[in-house]
Amino acid sequence: MSDRIFGSILIVLALALFVSATQLESPFFADPLGPKNFPFIVSGAALVCSLAMIIKPDKDPLWPNIKTLIKLFTALVILVLYAFSLKNFGFLLPTALASAALSYLIKPNVFKSSSTGIILSLSLFVIFKFGLGLSLFPFPKFLIG
Repeated sequence: MSDRIFGSILIVLALALFVSATQLESPFFADPLGPKNFPFIVSGAALVCSLAMIIKPDKDPLWPNIKTLIKLFTALVILVLYAFSLKNFGFLLPTALASAALSYLIKPNVFKSSSTGIILSLSLFVIFKFGLGLSLFPFPKFLIG
């Protein structure tokens, strides 16, 4: 029964994403695919998965224990804080901190998590800035003028 409830909630969210994506306007000099296609693909995949959960639910689903739920909630908080911190603190610092924190949640080792955060932050910056040509600020605007 819980799979069907979750599947129903996911259908509503997928449809909301689809409808909100239809409201996006494409700028004149946009990517040939435009900004709408990625949300359409994600909402379509979510819709297919939710229908599968409703049509064929698990007979005896296993829900995560409280420790895992706390880790999932912590990861959600980290990602929300990351999204809000990008504009104010640039790309490198929030990405390093968020990826280090998420890495620590998976395997609690401070050195490995910190290394992962720094390497991932620098690698993603190089890929996004120079490989994909995105206009990212590496540091906070108040530091670079």
